[in-house]
Amino acid sequence: MALSYDGILLVAQSYDGLPGELEGLKALLQDYSTVDSSLVDNVVILKAVGLPGDRLVFAPTGPLNRDYDDVRRFSDAAESGIKSAVAAQGLDSDLKSGLIRAMKAGMQRPLLVCPPHSAYQMNTLAAVLGALHALYLPLELREVKPSPHKVAVLGVWVKDKAQGDHIIELATALESGRVVYRDIGGSDPERMAAPHVAEYVQEVFKDTCVQVKVLSDLRILEKEYPCLAAVNRCANTVPRHQARVIHLEYCGDGSIQQTLMLVGKGITYDTGGADIKAGGFMAGMHRDKCGSAAVAGFFQILAKLKPKHLKVVGSMAMVRNSVGSDCYVADELIVSRAGRRVRVGNTDAEGRMVMVDLLCEMKEKAVKEVSPQLFTIATLTGHAIRAMGPNYSIIMDNGAARREDNALKWQKAGEVLGDMFEVSTIRREDYEFHKGKSEYEDILQCNNLPSSATPRGHQTPAAFLIMTSGLDKHGVDSEKPLPYSHIDIAGSSGPFPGVPTGAPLLTMATKYIFQI
Repeated sequence: MALSYDGILLVAQSYDGLPGELEGLKALLQDYSTVDSSLVDNVVILKAVGLPGDRLVFAPTGPLNRDYDDVRRFSDAAESGIKSAVAAQGLDSDLKSGLIRAMKAGMQRPLLVCPPHSAYQMNTLAAVLGALHALYLPLELREVKPSPHKVAVLGVWVKDKAQGDHIIELATALESGRVVYRDIGGSDPERMAAPHVAEYVQEVFKDTCVQVKVLSDLRILEKEYPCLAAVNRCANTVPRHQARVIHLEYCGDGSIQQTLMLVGKGITYDTGGADIKAGGFMAGMHRDKCGSAAVAGFFQILAKLKPKHLKVVGSMAMVRNSVGSDCYVADELIVSRAGRRVRVGNTDAEGRMVMVDLLCEMKEKAVKEVSPQLFTIATLTGHAIRAMGPNYSIIMDNGAARREDNALKWQKAGEVLGDMFEVSTIRREDYEFHKGKSEYEDILQCNNLPSSATPRGHQTPAAFLIMTSGLDKHGVDSEKPLPYSHIDIAGSSGPFPGVPTGAPLLTMATKYIFQI
């Protein structure tokens, strides 16, 4: 154990199963268990003379062999443990016992020890990511605090050096992507208004292998993305709130074998528009940009790990859904990029509006790409939370993607690092729901109820996106089927108040970069 650290954070199921290299920690905890039976359930902090900093934080995972246990036991334990380890000010020196519990450790150079577990292939990496999540400092604080970090260094103990180096490489890349995600998704609606998001993204990817193109000209937006321009109409009167469409592209070395095409919802603030969010429901709506944040975060991971044979094209729809004299309203007819006449049913369903023309653009490009797969990512519906609860992303495949078991593969990939998915299905009723109700319109954008009060409230928007973008012409009955999946991260993007999680970045990286 390197003496440059000022404490050890041990994450494990129990002290009994620790490997021989950690025999000293096992003996220490075994001795402590004779005076404190909470050792198996709670984070404990021990005075441990001879260890770095004379301190040991033990964060037990609890049981790992039940039907409902998963790798999140490690990340959750590490997050709880690191919070205890760095909480502030040190041990109570007046206590004479060699084994004491303290509420505050004040570590600045903790060493994380999480031995491998036979049932979880990447449990050590999951633990590191749990600790890093707790150590994230919001962008607004980093810009004003003398030190932009909660600790000076986080060490990771791994028996095999090569394996340890690999874990550090992956953790550094994944966390850099989650930092980009949290900065964009979690920062307030002025700090990350659309023009500032564009500036941030351009700075992040300057001098990297990721190409960035920002569109701000209103004439171009109105011509190319008419549904997005409708939502932007009110915000456009305020220069600092004007919309931006941000295009990103990564092309790995070697012959391209797969092309991912991502569209992210980036509502910098959602007032609900003319269908205003009354009754206090507007608080937290600056987080409605986490779909676009996920797109930017994934490109940051690509820039760090540089996977070969993979091409990724992304679009971030950064728009504020403002309310005012020039806002779009229910009953308007808007013709989408695909030529579909859309009747607005509820201005609070703006997320699908800002993405649909970008999805149409991706569809147009996809027919020329190698093995394309299209995705929309959005904090789209309250129904997603009502249906699946918090903490879980939802993925829905069209026919072509379902033939490839894409959603099930995403769900399996999410289990590796604890970025969990539930699989949902787009049904014929979802298409029927959005068919025009009169000869005026081809498509009804939405009903006038919140999604949480609408049957199949998270599935129908996927059908809307397919119909309005023209992807319905590329189903399994067509000459050129295009695999498409819609991802709703309303439940998984993180609590408010609180810090965004970074979902679904870990799943995306596992599925397309680690290829586990």
